[in-house]
Amino acid sequence: MIGIFIALLSGALMSVQGVFNSQVTKASGIWAASAFVQVTAFAVCMAAWFLTERGSLLAPLKVEPKYMLLGGAIGAFITYTVIKSMEMLGPAKAVMFIVICQIIVAYLIELFGWFGVEKAEFSWRKMLGMAIAIVGVCIFKWK
Repeated sequence: MIGIFIALLSGALMSVQGVFNSQVTKASGIWAASAFVQVTAFAVCMAAWFLTERGSLLAPLKVEPKYMLLGGAIGAFITYTVIKSMEMLGPAKAVMFIVICQIIVAYLIELFGWFGVEKAEFSWRKMLGMAIAIVGVCIFKWK
C-alpha cells in the first residue's frame, strides 16, 4: 500500500515539476532551466544524504554494468522533454502521453527482461490494460 502511495506522489510531483519547469524556461532558456533543475536536485540529494545515509559517495561507481550510471544523463533529457511537451501540449495531454509511454516501455522492459529486470510472462490482461489507457487518451484528446 505504501508503494502505491509513493507512486501516486511521484506522479503528482512530476506533473507539478513539469509546470514549474515550463514557467522557469520562459524566463531563461530550456537548457538553463534544465541545468537549474539538476543543480537544485543535486543540492537536495546531498542534503538528504548528509542527514540520513552518510555512506560512501563513490559507492554508486561500483555498479555493474557501468551503463547503469547514465540515469542522471537520462534525467537531463527527461527534464527537457517534459518541459517541451508541456509547453506544446499543455500539462494534461503531455502527462497522459508520458504516462502511456512509461507503461508501454516498462512492460517491454519487464517482458524481455532488459537491464537486469526479472523477465515476466506475456499477459493479455496487461495488453488490454494498455489498450484501454491508449483509448482513454484518445477520448481525452477528442474534440
